[in-house]
Amino acid sequence: MTRRSILPAAFVLTAVAALTLSGCGGEDSSSDREGRAASASAGDGPSASPSSSDSMAGGRPGIELPADAKNVFESERTGDSVKDAVLADSALSINAVDEAIFKGSADTNALGFYNVGKALSSSITYAQGYIDADDTWIGVTRYFDRKVTLRGTDKAYVTYCSDESESYIKNRKSGKVDKSAASADSYVLYNTALTKSAAGVWQTTEISSKRGDTACQP
Repeated sequence: MTRRSILPAAFVLTAVAALTLSGCGGEDSSSDREGRAASASAGDGPSASPSSSDSMAGGRPGIELPADAKNVFESERTGDSVKDAVLADSALSINAVDEAIFKGSADTNALGFYNVGKALSSSITYAQGYIDADDTWIGVTRYFDRKVTLRGTDKAYVTYCSDESESYIKNRKSGKVDKSAASADSYVLYNTALTKSAAGVWQTTEISSKRGDTACQP
């Protein structure tokens, strides 16, 4: 069973956002409420979620995920320090959503630190869907073809694909895990917008996803 779709709120990004994802197509739409969330780290190749101590650098709130839920991000280094910072904070915004799911509360420090505006509202709704259903998730989610477009000094767009074929819904009470076979819907295309705060944090302000997008299929 694929996870619930990431963030139900839909929005329209400018044309440049669609062009940033050369490996994945640029169409954006609202999701069908069955998607993934994730966490982040840095590195030239695939990398796992950062530790809480890493996340707390510079006064940022720590983020912790359980050992059986791993998020792997590819192409974390672009060679451009600003784009690298955008990618790191973009991933941490998703990281924060997952943390809320596992903690069973949308009232966490990190959720509103890395997500604001429409993205925060959608993130709360998304996390609450898991919480109300007594669900979490386990396994590995892979994020790939992450692309950044900068607009001025404080605006950016990030597009990426996710591979949910090895992560599964787990019921918190029963412990039951739904390990249904992967399908086209296990792959999701995301388009996001970010704004740099006065404190230098690239906060996600808007997000949309399209489950089953052919551009993200293996």
